[in-house]
Amino acid sequence: MELKRRSLLAAIGAGTAAAALSGCGTGSSAAGGSADGPAEGEITLLTPIYEKADGKTLLEKKILGGFRKKYPDVKVNVDYTTYAQLNEKITTGLAGGLLPDVLMIGVGWIPPFAAKKAIAPLPERFATAHDYEKRVLEPSRYDGKLYALPVVLDTRIVVYRKDHFAEAGIKKTPANWAELRAVAKQLTRAGRIGFDPFSIELRQCWETFLFSNGGQLFSADGKKVLFNDNRGVEALQFFKDLIEDGSASYAKKTDLGAPSNVQTGKASMMMTSSAMWVQVGQQNPELLKDDKLGAFVLANRRPAMLQGGTLVTQSASSKHPAAARALVEYLATPESVLGAAKQRGSVPGLKDLSDTGYVKENKFVDLSLRSMGDAFSEGGTAAWMEIREKIKPTLEPAIVGNQSAKDAIAELGRLAEAAIGRM
Repeated sequence: MELKRRSLLAAIGAGTAAAALSGCGTGSSAAGGSADGPAEGEITLLTPIYEKADGKTLLEKKILGGFRKKYPDVKVNVDYTTYAQLNEKITTGLAGGLLPDVLMIGVGWIPPFAAKKAIAPLPERFATAHDYEKRVLEPSRYDGKLYALPVVLDTRIVVYRKDHFAEAGIKKTPANWAELRAVAKQLTRAGRIGFDPFSIELRQCWETFLFSNGGQLFSADGKKVLFNDNRGVEALQFFKDLIEDGSASYAKKTDLGAPSNVQTGKASMMMTSSAMWVQVGQQNPELLKDDKLGAFVLANRRPAMLQGGTLVTQSASSKHPAAARALVEYLATPESVLGAAKQRGSVPGLKDLSDTGYVKENKFVDLSLRSMGDAFSEGGTAAWMEIREKIKPTLEPAIVGNQSAKDAIAELGRLAEAAIGRM
């Protein structure tokens, strides 16, 4: 299954799926009407969020219930998937010419699918319908056009144990990597590591450190690799230094959804998602009640918070483009966004919601919204779907083996340049 999935992703990244996409085109030949016409017809929504029974109830009863009242002539069928299966599902749909009308996809995914004309541009007025932070909308654009709207964001921040800091006499959070390394060493003791950077995706963790070191992934036009300079090497080397110090361990990372090392007290700091607040509330509510957890944005040459999340976009091949566009717009309304954010413990991508009770009660979400000026997103090239799959397996040998950080980054740079060159 993994080999098949990577083959499909490589096809999209390398541009060899052009023949399959020719049946989709820009939607002009397959579409059954104008996107500016009446919203009517039967459409399909593909989504990797609204998980479990409560998520389905939220989407089907509340959100789509409201949509049906506003657009009674539109029937929405929901195709649930997971982020682990989403890439394969989309690329399979493209190859078969059966792409869902509305898709919820990840940050960084817009350029690859927009470049292939698989998704349709949206009216620019959608970008000003609500109060978006500029950087929230950046991943929704390609070649100057708006292709998606943000629904929920999932930021990457550092969460720490206030009680561990107090016991060690540490009175402030680290302001740069040197301080982070020193504090991590000070907090490390038998049975506890000072810092756990590895319990999130290695790709996302390295990117966060790259951005905080003043680095970039790609040039503004997405055609040049920029991460293979000293900024990228230093970000990977920092992980190796932490492991050498004994204050971090790749072998001690925890699985997604399992009690984290900070929760169990086996780590004093960790890189994690803003959604950790909800997980802790469910698994270790005493930590929140006793105010034992704090959070800060990673910084070195600059503060940087990785901004991931879920965007909603419209298929270019929809036979009911007006209905599809109406659903895209509705899923990005404040009411729909707030419901999705609460259900997942995510960050609502709207300033309009910054004063809601949900945001104020969830301190990790509140920090994230206040720090959007320091947010950076992955992606930025039409070859991203191929490149993203190669980051972890290319960088991992430098962490678990003897490969140097410089060699690992150089190899990733060569792979990325080759992928871009095939576009």
